[in-house]
Amino acid sequence: MTTDQIILFALFGGVFAMLLWGRFRYDIVAFSALLLGVILGVVPKEDAFLGFGHPATLVVALVLIVSAGLVRSGAVLLITRTLVDAKRGTGTHITIMGGIGAILSAFMNNVAALALLMPVDIATARKAGRLPGRTLMPLSFATILGGTITLIGTPPNIVIAGIRRDQLGESFAMFDFAPVGLVTTLAGLIFVALVGWRLIPGMGDSDAQGGLNENEKAHYVAELTVPEGNARVGAHVGDLYDTGDEIGVHIIGLLRNGRRMFGTSRDVVLEAGDALILEAMPEQLDEFRVAESFEFTDDRRMTMLEAADQGLSLIEVVVRDDSRINGKSAQAIGLAWRQRTILMGISRRGRRITDRLRRETIKAGDILLLLAPTDSAEEMVTWLGALPLADRGLAVTDNKKIWPSVGFFAVAVAAASFGLVDLTVALGVVVVAYVLTRIVPLQELYNHVEWPVVVLLGSMIPLGAALDSAGGTKLIAEWLLVLTKGQPAWMAMLLLMVVTMVLSAVLNNTATAIVAAPVGISMARAMDVNPDAFLIAVAIAASCAFLTPIGHKNNTLILGPGGYRFGDYWQMGLPLTVVILAVSLPATLYFWPL
Repeated sequence: MTTDQIILFALFGGVFAMLLWGRFRYDIVAFSALLLGVILGVVPKEDAFLGFGHPATLVVALVLIVSAGLVRSGAVLLITRTLVDAKRGTGTHITIMGGIGAILSAFMNNVAALALLMPVDIATARKAGRLPGRTLMPLSFATILGGTITLIGTPPNIVIAGIRRDQLGESFAMFDFAPVGLVTTLAGLIFVALVGWRLIPGMGDSDAQGGLNENEKAHYVAELTVPEGNARVGAHVGDLYDTGDEIGVHIIGLLRNGRRMFGTSRDVVLEAGDALILEAMPEQLDEFRVAESFEFTDDRRMTMLEAADQGLSLIEVVVRDDSRINGKSAQAIGLAWRQRTILMGISRRGRRITDRLRRETIKAGDILLLLAPTDSAEEMVTWLGALPLADRGLAVTDNKKIWPSVGFFAVAVAAASFGLVDLTVALGVVVVAYVLTRIVPLQELYNHVEWPVVVLLGSMIPLGAALDSAGGTKLIAEWLLVLTKGQPAWMAMLLLMVVTMVLSAVLNNTATAIVAAPVGISMARAMDVNPDAFLIAVAIAASCAFLTPIGHKNNTLILGPGGYRFGDYWQMGLPLTVVILAVSLPATLYFWPL
């Protein structure tokens, strides 16, 4: 071993030890290791920060922004209401979402499949009262597994097909991976849904455990208006109760022509212009509005707000004794015409609200839910003299942009899947389109990026490249050939898969496939057996990177939203890896005889 190889192996060992220890955050550990590599001379200084411009790093950042756009446009809400029931148990939910994710990943890039389903999973977790981390890792693993089924499902399959063409004269076809990939995916999904999710640290197996404490969130009395042409015009108010119960919205009355009817409106027939009086949390209020195509308030005020360039936000503030609005109403202080802000709801525990919201006298201690232009929200709160609550990211769903947001995303994914354009470029175009059409306000653009995750990837990629250029991966391959000399072919194939899986935890899975596939062909030729079996084994092993968050972009994507630590992955990933090895090796030998 050379000095550079020894230093790099030591660096990687130290990084993984520190990350598993968990004392310091993963981005600080990774960035410190990168700087140490530069100081020790094993990472060229001109290459030190190339990882921050690497396609893998850019894809992670872009996917998070695209996911935010799908949420803000209402596309995620549409999928959630159509496909997902928050009342299902965790195992059932994982089975359904994992199955959908695996199928999508077989025919589109698995990163794009996760980008579509991740916000759906997070929204469902919120409705079900459980932590997103309990289901995000199973979803990520399911989309990784689904990518093994077809040629276009994951980059390692494409790379291995190209290596086969160069060295054996013919590429793999679209569905040559399918027999082994389907068996592997099915076995992995069964394990993840029945056992795997219970192994995630800190998540437990009770839905109540780790749930979201809804009692800590304010419930508001709010109004929604029935617009002209709404499907509910002519229906009874009582017909809305089922939808309200499902979402968590309590209908407490109806306002028509200035007359308010509490508790007597169930059998009243809805007319255009009616205002429903509701009690709900902000997220539930927004979901109910989108589901029923209601409006926040009257047309005049909404027209004024929709002129905002940077989108709208829901803001929660507490009224203080010295607040401008204390003892007055929103109408009296001119909240709408002075600050382009609408009072959406009032949370006042123990006291009844008897007037229309904008005419209701506000008291110190009230919590107000305000709808305001994003770019002037801070100035409005300062003018009001209120105390803002902790930002919970209450974005307003603009359901008029559902189909444009879905259309941009679908075209980009199709173009990338058929090789017309690189995935990174395709996602970049989607982000630009979302900004230009104000699906994602420019002011919020970078708020959706998990910057610690970007630093982690940007730091580890140059270290992995340095290990490869220093001959570290070639050295591992040589050791592997020595160890398998004289061993049965199936034993050699098993060892190749294990080493490939370990490498994929450190290197990008595409880089791992580039290293491992030629080794597999060499091993097969040395043993005079079918090289295709070894290539299929490498494809499965390179793709199934479950041990760390840096082995696959999908695992990196969920690191922040799932609230995971670096060392959380192997606790479900290691037994899943064993399952994959136990299933895929016999399947490969059966479908691709030696």
